[in-house]
Amino acid sequence: MRVMDVADRALIHAALGDVHRLAMVDRLALSDRTFQELADAAGLAGNLAAHHLGVLEAAGLIGRRVSDGDHRRRYLSLRHDRLDGLIKRTPMAPRRVLFVCTHNSARSQFAAALWQQRTGRDADSAGTHPAQRVHPGAIRAATRFGVDLRGMTPKGYDDVVSQPDMVVSVCDRAHEAGDSWPTATLHWSIADPVEASSGEAFQIAFTDIAERIDRLGTAHG
Repeated sequence: MRVMDVADRALIHAALGDVHRLAMVDRLALSDRTFQELADAAGLAGNLAAHHLGVLEAAGLIGRRVSDGDHRRRYLSLRHDRLDGLIKRTPMAPRRVLFVCTHNSARSQFAAALWQQRTGRDADSAGTHPAQRVHPGAIRAATRFGVDLRGMTPKGYDDVVSQPDMVVSVCDRAHEAGDSWPTATLHWSIADPVEASSGEAFQIAFTDIAERIDRLGTAHG
């Protein structure tokens, strides 16, 4: 990790030196958000919200990604490497997490298995339109993380038996489908590696998920 110089650190502290911007950063600590979601949470008009987000972006604290589903949307995510040790960690302590995506053939399967492995807590996964099988590329990529997805079968929401106390969407399309869950929800805007079908795409997606799993798993500590 690159060591930041004094000027870079000062830029970050200046960007965080506003109650609205700090609140936005807190909202992004565990979940990606749209511009409107952040503006509404901060109680700001669009032009003021755009100003504050521009300051955060100029400091390298946030990134933007076009939705895989509704391409008009952009999800904002926090650059955690720029903020290690500086932001508030929301106490959540989820015991059973349901990870959802579209086909339940890669991202959500991996997230559920890794959550169980790294936290020792329960997890499940499901998709809005489940595929026939877990993608072979997902199986290969998961193996590199010590996760075995062989023998796993994609399933739909109706097949979820136990009620989770948190739902995490790891897919823009599933998030935008608007399904209502009677529990806390987070969204992780992670590009679908199945569309690229390359080993690199699966590795990038799974590395991102693994980092988020670790942050969520220790959010109550």
